[in-house]
Amino acid sequence: MMVKIFSVALHKLPVLALVGLSAACSSPTTTLNTAHNTARCTDVAASVNDAGFGDKVSVDCTDDKAIIRSNSYPDHILMTGIKGTNEQVPVPAEGYAAPIPLEPVLGDTPQTRDAALGVAVNGVPIFDYTGGGEMTVADLYHHQTQHDTLQTEQLDVCGGHAGRGDDYHYHVKPTCMIDQMKNKGDAAIIGWAFDGFPIYGDNNPDGSKIAAGTLDVCNGQPDPTYGYRYHTSAEAPYIVQCLMGLVASMRELPKISPLVPATGGPGLEPGVPPRGGVENLVFSEDESGQRSMDYVYQGEAYYIRYRPGKTPGCYTFETRTVTNNGEAITGEYCRGQAQ
Repeated sequence: MMVKIFSVALHKLPVLALVGLSAACSSPTTTLNTAHNTARCTDVAASVNDAGFGDKVSVDCTDDKAIIRSNSYPDHILMTGIKGTNEQVPVPAEGYAAPIPLEPVLGDTPQTRDAALGVAVNGVPIFDYTGGGEMTVADLYHHQTQHDTLQTEQLDVCGGHAGRGDDYHYHVKPTCMIDQMKNKGDAAIIGWAFDGFPIYGDNNPDGSKIAAGTLDVCNGQPDPTYGYRYHTSAEAPYIVQCLMGLVASMRELPKISPLVPATGGPGLEPGVPPRGGVENLVFSEDESGQRSMDYVYQGEAYYIRYRPGKTPGCYTFETRTVTNNGEAITGEYCRGQAQ
């Protein structure tokens, strides 16, 4: 019989209940696995709650996974400071669900993905540092300078930006999120990779410095508590750049779908980064709920603005972008389901 683990009342320490156990399930091995999964579920929930994000991020657990749920939209400065914009804006993705295995198994072959490799404790996806498509295993061992989102000024002051799905995510250390954490410090877990291993900051959890050459190609190292852990770093690859743990199917990991027209039809085409970058990019939100990204390119003002539409999950857009040759465009677009 399957063992189910549920977490409730995230605003407090998680309350866990084991249901569906029978005498046939009470073997020493099953009891050990159940205790391990319960402890790991508690750790995942506590990492969110202790950081102070439990009011907007929830955690619930099944027999083998902790699911971190959020709208993927953080409560800190967004997009401001970007020069190499792709003319995409961050739009909430309600119901985003990030699965974290409760029994991670370390492998020996790094796995890459042109999408999120993990999730921060505030519910925001974490990508590798590049923006040029999925890396090969060979790419991992060489700094991808031309695709480095930090060096090419594609990231905001908080270490993130909006991608092709108009989804906000981090590519490097999420500095603004860390500053918001109530338990900020070297011992605090700042996120979880999709192979089930935790992510820490630049130092070891005990506060000691990480010696040069210690971290492996995925920016991780062995951990006495979890078996393995990832880190952020001042130099590339800055954060998780691949997964060293086993994952049943990289293709089945969550991916936020692009916005689609409310009237149906294909989704929006990805923006094209204006050559040479833009100036004075600022993202703001007013009291009416309108969000606006304003910037200047070659002396002309451009913008992408949206507000909640009449249909839940849909937004009314007004845009004037370089990608569309400065043409003013309006329309209602809706968030698709996570792939």
